[in-house]
Amino acid sequence: MAASHKAVHAALAGNLAIAVAKAIAAWLGGSSAMLTEALHSFVDCGNEVLLLVGLKRAARAPDVTHPFGYGLEVYFWSFVVALLIFSAGGGLAIYQGVQHLQEPPVISNPLLNFAVLGIAFVFEGLSFRVAWREFAKLRKQTPVLAAITRSKDPTLFAVLLEDGAALIGLVIAGLGLSAALWLGWDWADGAASILIGLLLIAVAAFMANETRSLMSGEAAAPGTVSAARKILEAEPGIEKVQEILTMHLGPSAILMAITLDYQDGLSISEAEAITVQITDRIRKIDPRITRIFVRSGRSRQRKGTA
Repeated sequence: MAASHKAVHAALAGNLAIAVAKAIAAWLGGSSAMLTEALHSFVDCGNEVLLLVGLKRAARAPDVTHPFGYGLEVYFWSFVVALLIFSAGGGLAIYQGVQHLQEPPVISNPLLNFAVLGIAFVFEGLSFRVAWREFAKLRKQTPVLAAITRSKDPTLFAVLLEDGAALIGLVIAGLGLSAALWLGWDWADGAASILIGLLLIAVAAFMANETRSLMSGEAAAPGTVSAARKILEAEPGIEKVQEILTMHLGPSAILMAITLDYQDGLSISEAEAITVQITDRIRKIDPRITRIFVRSGRSRQRKGTA
């Protein structure tokens, strides 16, 4: 199972159990923040289902209508998830919080609420741990924020951000519930819902921006392009590397278009042999480089493709 699949399945299983527990606790205990957290978890379950739909559709083989495959579908469905977190998660949480600020509910069973918060924190922590481990394998020594912004797999960082926001949201819910019960701040529970909503909106905005960049045709990592250029420049038969253009066709597919000036005096067969050699070497840089197109920048030379 791919890293993103494993993280999404773990998150779905955890969120489904947590959502039911939170909903029961909110119904029996009367906490606004707990109800918000239940809505948050149900929205997360829907998000994970959509991410799995995106992964399945993206795995389809190329065909006549999509000759480069369906990898970009992952980006579309991840963008839909960001919109749902913004509206169904953040929007409903803020609405619920405002309602309970105006009419604070009576919290009838605080121990149940705290018990569910604790259980939810454990399950969310386990889900976050799975996502973090898979993400850590990819980011290596890269700082977390930089690794997320450079990541080409939105399903993985979506789960990571969702679970991280969920853990923070649980802490906020617990603080709001505590303040309402023991400090007599009736407004604290509703305020906690609003803070959770603002947190979800911030996460959604960040995810939407990152996914938007991928949907618009983001290039391969600079290190990948640099490594390809070194291979090309080291080839004696190549006089000049005019340009290297790349684009992600999905998390696991990169298209690379190269324009070269071959050395004068090369025959067509020699130029073709060089083209085959350099494309084989470039593919070894990154297994995600699935399509390479090479053309001569000189009109008098024949174009070659790989």
